[in-house]
Amino acid sequence: MSNTQDTPLLDKVQTPEDLRKVPKEHLQSLADELRSEIISAASESGGHFGAGLGVVELTVALHYVFNTPDDRLIWDVGHQAYPHKILTGRRDSIRSIRQPGGLSPFTKRSESEFDPFGAGHSSTSISAALGMAVANKLNDNPGRAIAVIGDGAMSAGMAYEAMNNARQAGNRLIVILNDNDMSIAPAVGGLSAYLARIISSETFLSLRGFGKKILEKLPKPLADRARIAEETARGMAAGGGTLFDELGFYYVGPIDGHNMDHLLPVLENVRDASAGPMLIHVVTEKGRGHPFVEPHQERYHAVPQFDLVTGKQKKSKPKAPTFTNVFAEALIDEARRDDKIVAITAAMPSGTGVDKFEKEFPDRSFDVGIAEQHAVTFAAGLASEGYKPFATIYSTFLQRAYDQIVHDVAVQNLPVRFAIDRAGLVGADGPTHAGSFDVTYLASLPNMVVMAAADEAELKHMVATCVAINDRPSAVRYPRGEGSGVEMPAHGEVLEIGKGRIVKKGSKVAILSLGARLSEALEAAKQLDARGLSTTVADARFAKPVDHQLIRDLAATHDLLLTVEEGSIGGFGAHVMDFCADEGILDGQLRVRALKLPDEFIDHGKPDQMYEAAGLNASGILAAVLKALGHNSFDQSVSNT
Repeated sequence: MSNTQDTPLLDKVQTPEDLRKVPKEHLQSLADELRSEIISAASESGGHFGAGLGVVELTVALHYVFNTPDDRLIWDVGHQAYPHKILTGRRDSIRSIRQPGGLSPFTKRSESEFDPFGAGHSSTSISAALGMAVANKLNDNPGRAIAVIGDGAMSAGMAYEAMNNARQAGNRLIVILNDNDMSIAPAVGGLSAYLARIISSETFLSLRGFGKKILEKLPKPLADRARIAEETARGMAAGGGTLFDELGFYYVGPIDGHNMDHLLPVLENVRDASAGPMLIHVVTEKGRGHPFVEPHQERYHAVPQFDLVTGKQKKSKPKAPTFTNVFAEALIDEARRDDKIVAITAAMPSGTGVDKFEKEFPDRSFDVGIAEQHAVTFAAGLASEGYKPFATIYSTFLQRAYDQIVHDVAVQNLPVRFAIDRAGLVGADGPTHAGSFDVTYLASLPNMVVMAAADEAELKHMVATCVAINDRPSAVRYPRGEGSGVEMPAHGEVLEIGKGRIVKKGSKVAILSLGARLSEALEAAKQLDARGLSTTVADARFAKPVDHQLIRDLAATHDLLLTVEEGSIGGFGAHVMDFCADEGILDGQLRVRALKLPDEFIDHGKPDQMYEAAGLNASGILAAVLKALGHNSFDQSVSNT
């Protein structure tokens, strides 16, 4: 274990069982050591940072008070869970987080018995905890299910859908609302902590229960007035919990999430309460104790490696602009000439480049929070009124709004534009964040135009093309990271719908590439040419509609047609195969193969290594061609031109 920190208390804690042996008066010191360990580990490995620092005391208190893993502790979006991982036997591996073969950046069931539910996307914790709590109830098991939700996750409708059904779980369900941006409550102090402790006590809960029994015997008008008076009084004491009360929760809070003297007695009261379900409102500071000079919460949500002493982040100098920045600049350029263009993001303004758009067009930029379903239908409403909305959402997050894409956009043929960032494999974030499925789930829909950018110049053209498509929905997908450094046009040009392009001409092998694997296809073609296998490389540009004439031409003039895409089974290759089958192209001598991501979830790693393992780099394409032609080597003296 690499550890330069002085952590005598933390060194004795391998599991929560060890933690529970620590005297209460030493828990704050242990939390301080845990925070130092997180900062030290992140300086070496990078990764999600701010949310974990904000829940250090809360994590210690939860594992101290509750009997984990028998009590199920669920972290909404696993990036809050770094301190949890350290306290549950994974401290020795914490510096491997997000690295190939290392710890997952999120909670993962196969990684530890203390991770009862895996989470990469937000707002799933209450639903999962409710399921576990009801299972405990059906099994007559006294164990609790505790969901820790926050960091924006309460902006998603799924959380409220779960709370609406929470009464079924009774006291076996506990929700911790981690309010880390002060969006619900102002700073809290000793008085609110005292009141929270009182109203969460069994004595108060028993009196409240007794009072309810009396109310049941009163005439309805009197009972209604008494009930309103009781809830109003408790709301004034507790800082307001009316919404949660209406959803069936007993609300306690707000309390200071960094003060053990406040946290521990309230959590103990909640643990032992006969009433339920319970919602505990805890106020924390995201990034608490971070070493950086600039207090920018969104930027230290996830960080690269940094110097532990100075806090200076270790960033490599970019060789080319990122696809995200190219998209943002292209959209801004188009919006300057078209006042109907608006941009929508779902809680990822800087990740999608919409923050840059917002600086120039604040009235035409909308961050709807972690609410992708709403984002898509909101965009559909705008499109129905003649606006040109760009729903700018990561591929993996857009999955959450599939019904809205189908029902609210495609069925009605509304010209919503989907800008799909993080297409393909994303590296350290792993399978929950991989953009593997968007071509498959979008290109199967009638009325949809689906494009994939091979490089940053193509992306600029495709943004312009989306702007020009006013009679149906459209989408453009592009990967994370830097472009290839191609020469950029001053403005994007509108592409002909469903038409690809020949990038390199040959005569024996045809590689039809969709998206950012084009550079690898060209490198493979170079190696094939050297073996005497003259190779054509074409950029499909469109996954839907596919370029029928291009496919016919390639099929008629080559021995092998190989499609290449950084997407799942059922995507671009399947559409090409379907066309070839219908046209009878598969009935002749032509060999047709589809190279795609393997039909499995790929664990986190370095992107280059992941694409190599998937067979989607130049050597993988070369191997696929040679296998399809029936040999592993070729006499370079033989010419096939």
